Amino acid sequence: MTTLDYNELVSNHSDAAFRYALRLVKDHDQAHDLVQDCYEKVWIRCKTIDASKCKSYLFMSIHNGAMDLFRHSKFIDSDVDVSSTDFRSVSNDYSDLQEQLNSALDTLQDIQCSVVLLRDYEGYSYDEISEITGLSASQVKVYIFRARKALRSYIGKIENLV
Repeated sequence: MTTLDYNELVSNHSDAAFRYALRLVKDHDQAHDLVQDCYEKVWIRCKTIDASKCKSYLFMSIHNGAMDLFRHSKFIDSDVDVSSTDFRSVSNDYSDLQEQLNSALDTLQDIQCSVVLLRDYEGYSYDEISEITGLSASQVKVYIFRARKALRSYIGKIENLV
C-alpha cells in the first residue's frame, strides 16, 4: 500500500469506520481512540498490506480491537457494565424509529451485532465479513440469519413502529 492508498483509505472510510466502532463499543471517546489506533496499525503495516484489502484490514482491526476491549474490561472490573454507555446520547437528533432499531441491536450478541452492522449498515459481502471477523462464510450467514430473526421478533412488524 502506498501513502496515496493510505490517504484514500482515511478520507473515504473514516466515517464508516467510526460508525462501526461507535456501534460496537457504545462510547464516543473509546470509538475515536479505537479508530485512531487502527489507523496507526494500518500505517505501521502499510508496506505489507495489499491496497485492495486495506479497507477490510481496517474493519478487521476495529472488530478485533473492540473484542479486545470487551475482554479486557471483563477482566479489569466485572462490576462495570460496558454496555451501560448509550451512544445515542451523543446526538439528540435520533427519531423514535432509530431508538427502536438501536434498542433491538443492543439485544443481540456482540458477534451477531457486528456481522449485521457490517452487512446491512456498511454493505460488505459475506466473504468480506468472513475475512474481517475471522469466521467462515457459512458461519457469517448463520449469525446474520439468527440476528435478523431476533431483530424481527424484537421489533415485530415495521408497521407497528411507524
